[in-house]
Amino acid sequence: MPARATDARRAAVLGKPIAHSLSPVLHRAAYAALGLDGWSYDRFEVDEDGLPAFFETLGPEWAGLSLTMPLKRAVIPLLDGISETAASVDAVNTVVCTEDGRRLGDNTDIPGMVAALREHGIEEVESAAILGAGATASSALAALARVCTGEVTAYVRSAARADEMRQWGERLDVDVRIAAWAEAADALHAPLVIATTPAGATDALATAVPERPATLFDVLYEPWPTELAARWSMFGGAVVGGLDLLVHQAVLQVEAMTGCSPAPLEAMRHAGEQALAAR
Repeated sequence: MPARATDARRAAVLGKPIAHSLSPVLHRAAYAALGLDGWSYDRFEVDEDGLPAFFETLGPEWAGLSLTMPLKRAVIPLLDGISETAASVDAVNTVVCTEDGRRLGDNTDIPGMVAALREHGIEEVESAAILGAGATASSALAALARVCTGEVTAYVRSAARADEMRQWGERLDVDVRIAAWAEAADALHAPLVIATTPAGATDALATAVPERPATLFDVLYEPWPTELAARWSMFGGAVVGGLDLLVHQAVLQVEAMTGCSPAPLEAMRHAGEQALAAR
């Protein structure tokens, strides 16, 4: 049931660290645009050990939670059920609290990635490359399962990470080839490159951007642009940024928690851009 303006409902983002999160900015902008005056959205610093106790405090006024690291897997045993999308990568970033008291987990990162790509005209690619093999890389593989018709090459730093990416590929039915990080410059020639690495990790690759790059999806939004993204744009390539992902996954969260669809994408994006510019 869509939320009413007079409803007094709560939502929040949990994680550790959490002070940097833009989620409150995005969700509050959505509530304002939707006229949900009684709704509030906060942030709480919570780690794995503190998560069960936090769940004990959730009353009927709670509509949902957004989860960031390190809670996306730790939350699963506390839930009454999770979606197929969340189960595919063992990661929940969204909890919806239902009227009958259930707590249901979902993953909006994966469809958020797909939506961000489609907004930039990327419906299908023949092959792709992933830079990195951390937690975000599994979501990237799951998104590529929906848009990539051929091989995905993952550029990793260790044998352990290589094994993990092979396992994710088998689980998600994606044809994954493993390459060493030392060869990461080769990735930049792919039709779609998804950079899932921490800040600074791809800076050294900026000088290797080809003269006619295709599409780069860099999941970072701060600092922005990254050196790789800036160079990519300079050479005329298409760039999808971390704010695109953040906004699209937040849109899906707002719709799930409030029942209001469509969520105000442009109002949320504008609020995110303003918040980043002010930092």
